[in-house]
Amino acid sequence: MTAHVSNFAAAIDPVKLDRLAEVAVKVGLQLQPGQDLLLTAPSVALPLVRKVAEHAYKAGAGIVTSFFSDEELTLARYRYGHDTSFDRAADWLYQGMAKAFSENTARLAIVGDNPMLLSGQDPSKVARASKANSKAYQPALEKITNFETNWNIIAYPSASWAKLVFPDVPEEVAVAKLADAIFAASRVDRDDAVSAWERHNAVLRERTEWLNGRRFSALHYTGPGMDLTIGLADGHEWEGGASTAKNGITCNANIPTEEVFTTPHCRRVSGHVVSSKPLSYQGTLIDNIQVRFEDGRIVEAKASRGEEVLNKVLDTDEGARRLGEVALVPHSSPISKSGLLFYNTLFDENAASHIALGQCYSKCFVNGTTLSPQQIAAQGGNQSLIHIDWMIGADDTDIDGINADGSRVPVFRKGEWA
Repeated sequence: MTAHVSNFAAAIDPVKLDRLAEVAVKVGLQLQPGQDLLLTAPSVALPLVRKVAEHAYKAGAGIVTSFFSDEELTLARYRYGHDTSFDRAADWLYQGMAKAFSENTARLAIVGDNPMLLSGQDPSKVARASKANSKAYQPALEKITNFETNWNIIAYPSASWAKLVFPDVPEEVAVAKLADAIFAASRVDRDDAVSAWERHNAVLRERTEWLNGRRFSALHYTGPGMDLTIGLADGHEWEGGASTAKNGITCNANIPTEEVFTTPHCRRVSGHVVSSKPLSYQGTLIDNIQVRFEDGRIVEAKASRGEEVLNKVLDTDEGARRLGEVALVPHSSPISKSGLLFYNTLFDENAASHIALGQCYSKCFVNGTTLSPQQIAAQGGNQSLIHIDWMIGADDTDIDGINADGSRVPVFRKGEWA
């Protein structure tokens, strides 16, 4: 077994893996001297975790604390766990995380588990466990969605994930191919990776400054199967790339990222839309999502695959049927050009313009760090236990910005910035 695992590790370029860890610490987190770091990762990502710890301590980190998940441990619960187990979650752990974040601990998440791990399990148990976990995680999640501390997400190419993306090649080849795709999307396939992120952030900043200068009241999307008007929250602010958290540290929350995003008004969305790419959600591939909005709420929802799971998600709570994020991504983004379906939202959402059901980001308001939850709600921000992105943009999508007087400005034409 050890030799088998080492073969997979050998398929991953160690120089680029080290660069990814360096970018996560220096760009993703901009970890400060003396700052603690809380890190979560799948157990197979240990080589990347070690590199992250190395760069974190070189940057002057206080304490690096890691928590690991494991696919076999996760499956053991579904195979042998008592039925009542699926209505519980480790709330004590998330309360501790929330306390850490409130005390300026940085947050890094490494993703890499098999996205379809739970595909063979009882959907009702998966839904119950997810809901229990979402409720327990809420105190920590609020610290993240409110940008109270600097945080970042990166990815590691596990064998189980790689075989899902590249099913027709041997596992070792699949791992190498997924690693290369992750490194390219994360901009660490070059010597000047940190500088490359500075240039990329500058481009995203130009987009957000233009949108913030326009102050559109709504966006109107048209295309095949799509006629959707998304009102924007009162006092919304566009974000993209690097963003400054409440603790004053500028971080890149997602690596990779190609989006600029803001908060929609959760009561001013109308029309219909069809997903442009499948959504991989907790072991289910939800494809051809079709929804209709009235007064901001999804009143009809269908899918050619995974419809039962989609409806369970929409019934999570009142806010699950409303939007918490709207994001613009050109069809020519590097991840879109790769032609890959990653089965992972961190990557797939950066291939197309998208919307997110559920919780909004308080950061996406003018002076959002000073607003109370009640003020955010009054300005149109949504609240929910979930935040799930799904893709609606393609090369035939047009988007107009609608001004307060009803006049229109082209924003996207045929999937590209106008």
